[in-house]
This record gives sequence, C-alpha cells and structure tokens, in this order.
Amino acid sequence: MLSLLKTEWLKINRYPAFWLLLGICMITYPGINLIFLSVFQEITQKESTTGQIVTMLLGEPFSFPEVWKTSAFLSSVFVFIPAILIIMLITNEFNYKTARQNIIDGWSRTEFMWAKVIDVVLITLIVTIMYSLVAFFMGVQNTKNTEYNAFEQIYYIGLFALQTFSQLSIAFLIGLLVRKAFIAMAIFLFYGMIAEPITVNFLKYKFKSETGRYFPMEISDRLIPAPAFMSKMDETAYQASLDAIGTHILLTIGLLVLTWLINYQIYLKRDL
Repeated sequence: MLSLLKTEWLKINRYPAFWLLLGICMITYPGINLIFLSVFQEITQKESTTGQIVTMLLGEPFSFPEVWKTSAFLSSVFVFIPAILIIMLITNEFNYKTARQNIIDGWSRTEFMWAKVIDVVLITLIVTIMYSLVAFFMGVQNTKNTEYNAFEQIYYIGLFALQTFSQLSIAFLIGLLVRKAFIAMAIFLFYGMIAEPITVNFLKYKFKSETGRYFPMEISDRLIPAPAFMSKMDETAYQASLDAIGTHILLTIGLLVLTWLINYQIYLKRDL
C-alpha cells in the first residue's frame, strides 16, 4: 500500500494541472467565504433598526461554532474544481497508456484500483484541510463572545470530507466510463450543476415529492444543510434538514460502496 501511495503521489506531484487546480482551490475556498462574510457584515453592522433586526434574525454564522457549518456549505459549492482534477487524472491513465504500463510492470488490476482510491482520498484530504483552515481562521477573527465552544460543530469537517469523497467518486466513475477528459467534465458539470438540481426541485415543487433526495449528488449534498442564516424563515424545514443528516450519512456510505464496486467491475472487464 505504501508503494502505491508513493507512486500515485509522484504522478500527482509532477502533474501541472494538479498545482493549477490546487491554486484555484486556494483562491476560491477562502474567496467565497469572504464574499459572504463581507455582505453579512455590511448588512448587520448598519446602525439602524433594520440592521439590528437582521442581526437578531441571522445570528452569528461566521463565529464559532456556527462557522464550521457555514463554511462547509459555502466551500462545498466548489467541489467541481477537485472533481475536474479527478477526471483528468483517471482519463490521463488511459490516454497516456500509464494504466497499461502499471499492469505490465506487475500491478494487478485490484492494486491499480486501490491506487485510484488513494488519489481520490488524497485530493479529498487536501480540500478538507483547506476548508478546515478557512473555517478556523474565520471563526477566530469573527468570534466576539468569549464563552463559546469552538469545537461544538467540528464534526462538519467529517461531513464535508464524506461529501467531497462521495462526489469525487462519482466524478471518477464518469471519467472511467467516458475516458475522454473534456466529455467527462461536461457530463459531470451538466449533471451536477444543471440536470439533477432542476429535476430535484421540479419533483419537489411540482409533484410535492422528496424522491430527489435519493439522487446521487443530492444524497451527499444533504450532509451539509444550508446554514441557519439562510434558513431562518422556515425553522421547521431547517430542523428537518438537520435531523436527516444521520440518514444521509448512511445513504452516502452505501452509495460510496456501490460506486466503487461499479468502478472495479468496469475496470476488470475493460480492455486497457
């Protein structure tokens, strides 16, 4: 396993797109959080009745412990960036014949697939560390109340990691199926950002159906509900989304197992 890790790190480390997309993540993750923080502060710091009412309604989403949830939700918007990297990594294995070369060099197909799992785990860890640092420093800078528990909602780090790993695994599956980077990216972005959200909301508002909660991306999306300041107008729905997290943890784990079983079966049966 250690040799697989070293080999995969050498591949990633020498891949220019990895550093490019990593740099983009380092800009966008804090960027989206700072934009929302700036808007929030602009509204709540007004010395007016409106500003005071808004502050009372919205609470302190960028202070401890709420910042863990708020930052997780905002950062998850950009999961498509590491997903693009995962698609490029797997499609390059076939475009540049490195998958075949690994087998020639003595790897089994099972070892190759474990190496790809390591890729997805590595990218997930890097992205999760970025989110965690952003959330922590935002909490430190914006928490005024000294009587707080900074780690009360720290479990959102685990939820963010699980959500990211699940969605990157779906991106990997699409890349493995299509094997053409730009086509796979287009399919992933169209499905994740347009087709599924439209379908989920259509079912919800047109047919009053919650069937959409079982769609592949939506399953893990619901691990991190919208933060309190975006849901205060409907406390019942907000509480229901919090209560459903446990169910969606199990659903996400089940989907992960199924996704990687499918990945493995596809790779076993396909020519290199």
